[in-house]
Amino acid sequence: MPVTLNDLPIGQSATVESVGATGALRQHFLDMGLIPQATVTMVKRAPMGDPIEVRIRSYELTLRVAEAQAITITDIRDELPQKETRAEIEEIMHPGYGEGGKYHVKEHEHPLPEGETITFALAGNQNCGKTTLFNRLTGSNQHVGNFPGVTVDRKDGCIIGHNETLVTDLPGIYSLSPYTNEEIVSREFILKENPKAIINIVDATNIERNLYLTMQLMELGRPMVLALNMMDEVWANGGSVRVNEMEALLGMPVVPISASRGEGIEELIDHALHVAKFQEPPAVQDFCDSKDNGGAVHRCLHSIMHIIEDHAQKANIPLRFAASKIAEGDTLIIDQLDLDINEKRTLAHIVKQMEAERGLDRAAAIADMRFSFIDKVCRQTVVKPRVSREHIRSLQIDEVLTGKYTAIPSFIAIMALVFWLTFNVIGVWLNDALDWLIGCATDYTDALLTTLQVNASIHSLIIDAIFNGVGSVLSFLPTIVVLFFFLSFLEDSGYMARVAFVMDTLLRKIGLSGRSIVPMLIGFGCTVPGVMASRTLPSERDRKMTILLTPFMSCSAKLPIYAFFVAAFFPGNGALIMIGLYLLGIAVAILLGLLMKNTLFKGEAVPFVMELPNYRMPGAKNVMLLLWDKAKDFLQRAFTVIFVATIVIWFLQTFDFQLNPVEDSQTSILAVVAGWISPVFAPLGFDDWRITTALIGGFMAKESVVSSLSVLFGSTEALTAALSALTALTLLVFCLLYTPCVASIATINRELGGKWAIGVAVFQCVIAWIVALIVRLLGMMLGY
Repeated sequence: MPVTLNDLPIGQSATVESVGATGALRQHFLDMGLIPQATVTMVKRAPMGDPIEVRIRSYELTLRVAEAQAITITDIRDELPQKETRAEIEEIMHPGYGEGGKYHVKEHEHPLPEGETITFALAGNQNCGKTTLFNRLTGSNQHVGNFPGVTVDRKDGCIIGHNETLVTDLPGIYSLSPYTNEEIVSREFILKENPKAIINIVDATNIERNLYLTMQLMELGRPMVLALNMMDEVWANGGSVRVNEMEALLGMPVVPISASRGEGIEELIDHALHVAKFQEPPAVQDFCDSKDNGGAVHRCLHSIMHIIEDHAQKANIPLRFAASKIAEGDTLIIDQLDLDINEKRTLAHIVKQMEAERGLDRAAAIADMRFSFIDKVCRQTVVKPRVSREHIRSLQIDEVLTGKYTAIPSFIAIMALVFWLTFNVIGVWLNDALDWLIGCATDYTDALLTTLQVNASIHSLIIDAIFNGVGSVLSFLPTIVVLFFFLSFLEDSGYMARVAFVMDTLLRKIGLSGRSIVPMLIGFGCTVPGVMASRTLPSERDRKMTILLTPFMSCSAKLPIYAFFVAAFFPGNGALIMIGLYLLGIAVAILLGLLMKNTLFKGEAVPFVMELPNYRMPGAKNVMLLLWDKAKDFLQRAFTVIFVATIVIWFLQTFDFQLNPVEDSQTSILAVVAGWISPVFAPLGFDDWRITTALIGGFMAKESVVSSLSVLFGSTEALTAALSALTALTLLVFCLLYTPCVASIATINRELGGKWAIGVAVFQCVIAWIVALIVRLLGMMLGY
């Protein structure tokens, strides 16, 4: 009976014997360093026993028990403490920009013409500081879009002080293998859009794993510069990198930087501009040694290159990259080369011969070739630090945050603290301050318009529609910003990855993986980025389920509704009511997930393979830029969608069908239209046309529900007189669950298509009506 990775006791190490997974998942394991003969250590198990956390090549990786059972191991032993490496390193000045052109043949040089835009691709692993570097390079000179044909975010920006440049921030990826959309997008961007150079950022504290992507990028033959990030941590923990020796072995500029501190950025920019301007590709692109393991991989790759050379040139795919991908079995590249049947048979024979000689399958042999080259580079250039303070601190924190008995209580406590600080302390104080300012501005403007004897309709438009309507929504901006601050802090610190690890078993019961927790938690801030965050999920099934369930997470746009009704009907019980609403949304999502798992989306969740990075304090600049983006988005909606919705509702409420001003709003256009719909809400207790009108406005933007009620009822006292506490609670439940805003539906349409978007809109209205009715009936049974 073979011993599997799942049998490895906690704290012990073993040697990987074979990796038995199949397809893209197996390739992903290999790319992450789980290759035969690699050393793996069992770190811990999730609180519910599944998934597990292992250490491979100095970093932590999570995978499920079922996947671990497909990996056989041998030579189980106690984990050896990491030896502290001390070495006297001679201080050598870093050479000139682009190393004086020493990595290319000047006779073949083709410098870019003056005035041409210098485009860069910024590539790197997840959690390597890529976003921080991108913000350092571009500042606020950036815009967000999509890569062509896919729903993967694309960030572009010009380097500060260099308007002739354009940097594209590629998704965080581990390799150029087709495991996720992000990896395919990055590969296609470099191959088809031909950036003038690549800036490859590498986490210097985890250099072995990060260099795997570097080698694949080098095979593309594009000008490159390597940015060794987090070098401040390496030096602080007694390690170093012999930069000049690494440059000689890789054949390209290597620049030590600290993106968080802004150190080395200017030198990196100068190197990047030089290699791009003079089109200097890496001098080293062949990583297979003819002496390694009898030269089997070397002969295989060079034979493949000889056969496919003309096809690769015609398809505009770098020859070395195409050869290594064919050897791996990458069907996407094989299809693009348009090989005939005889060539495919010949290539298959070459690969079989290599597998027989090497004693490994094709994918494992290529991965082993790359890691062997990485090991050689690291042995000659890297002085390994002692176990870092950051890693020790992370292990200590994880004893609590991922502990068997403390993980879930810690998660609940952290989220409760976030909501309490947002809704009852920081957010409410800032809200009150802004509300006071808006109130002062409203009173002053009202008095001024009265003094000037402005037309009554115009006066009503400015005060009732703009100031009372839009102003009532703007007053909740601080709450939304505060919530986004806490969520972004938790995500950037590394805690969200732990939440995914802890919650995987629970989410799998409703057919999802732990990764889905991240889009759902983001959905608490806003459904739009929550839906978009599902793009990182490798399974289409998981992605669709996550998108359908994320709108049931109560987004921050609904906070004005909750705060308004809590203040009016449930003063003193704000936190209790809000937490109850959030928990109800989660409970409904769970029930629907169980239903979908057995109907629309039968099957198992995607494998759970995820890195657990060290905990780090998020960069203030990154957080502030994110908060500015969210605040700007809210303000844009406040002065566009919400503004238009408020004006439309004011107009419909102020005039009748003959466009005559009405003295009683019950005779207005709005009252008549809403009256046609209101009977639907009679069983729920709020068949008032004014409430129906506000709910219709909520389709445009949830924040506008409050502004509409303010305009239609005229005062909070009028609303409290019209509704009982139970009816108010029923209305809150309906607002919690019914169709998200137009922006969310548009995002779902973009992600899944029109049919799914319409289905979500109708489906959520039905669910909201049913749950609200149940709440009302329960309340009546309890005597409320």
